Amino acid sequence: MPITIASIMNLMGPDMMVILFIVLLLFGAKKLPELARGMGRAVKEFSAARDEIQKESTQSTPTGIAPIKLLDTKSELP
Repeated sequence: MPITIASIMNLMGPDMMVILFIVLLLFGAKKLPELARGMGRAVKEFSAARDEIQKESTQSTPTGIAPIKLLDTKSELP
């Protein structure tokens, strides 16, 4: 079962209906498709940015950095 915003905030059934009704009253029926399109684009851009960051973090390797040399403490003892 995918985790959605509604399931995280525990908004199901009547609660979600009230919220949708308030959004309809505030924005009107003509603006809702435009609002949904904008939200869809924002989610798509966010997901693309998240995927790009994950891809960069898995592919990045430290280059140009000298490896760390550990001191051998046994050879320094008399």
